[in-house]
Amino acid sequence: MKSAIQPPAWKALLPWPGPDAHKHARGRLGVVCGPPTRTGAARLAARAGLRAGAGVVTLLCPPGSAAVVAPAVEAVMVQPFEGAQALFQARQAMDAVVIGPAAGLDEATVDNVRALARTRAMLVIDADALSLFEGRSQDLFDLLDAHDVLTPHEGEFQRLFPGLLDQGREAAALQAARTAGCVVVLKGRETLVAGPDGRIHINDNGSPWLATAGTGDVLAGIIGGLIAQGMASLDAATAAVWIHAEAARGFGPGLIAEDLPDRLPAILASLYPG
Repeated sequence: MKSAIQPPAWKALLPWPGPDAHKHARGRLGVVCGPPTRTGAARLAARAGLRAGAGVVTLLCPPGSAAVVAPAVEAVMVQPFEGAQALFQARQAMDAVVIGPAAGLDEATVDNVRALARTRAMLVIDADALSLFEGRSQDLFDLLDAHDVLTPHEGEFQRLFPGLLDQGREAAALQAARTAGCVVVLKGRETLVAGPDGRIHINDNGSPWLATAGTGDVLAGIIGGLIAQGMASLDAATAAVWIHAEAARGFGPGLIAEDLPDRLPAILASLYPG
């Protein structure tokens, strides 16, 4: 089933805190950080997840990165880990985890994805954590379930699903979701959100101002933040794509990725039924 992304389609599904809400009830999101010189992407995703409403957001950092990240964040917490098994243990208290933004193009990232897949956390897999599975995409798909989300741009999509784009973006996104057995967000001028059940949503408020480094990391964080709060993965991805593009459209020329998270409260307020 195909539909355009508009607020009426998912507005009623957005997670809002009740009068007795506390931070842990609002969802716990983890974001895996990369090496010390590449921590910005994970920090963007973490801030976006926090602005999207997740009650507790933690950057899971290799030891060398923790000292870099700690002075650069405030409400976002920092938890060092050393090795995939330590990441598995650190993740136990989280509802969703984002992995991939500048995570590192090495086997340690592959091991981290495998470790996270053994947990109950719902995964948002982006960027480096997608590209690393080029030529062995089935290894990644075998780790996933229907609640996980892949967020490739067309280059990353081609690495995971070679040749599928030849049949057109919509057909390719649908086939990719069925093949991977999870939600696939195919980013682009008209971002597509496809589920393994055959549903597909087409974004219709895309913005050219998103064509700048780091905006995809913000999108991954928004998706993770909504999922952590209990929103179903397909709905969370659908809502996040619209909210993300609306934030860019409202800002206009000069947008950089750092501007996006702090535009989320106004957009969420416009959607709030109260």
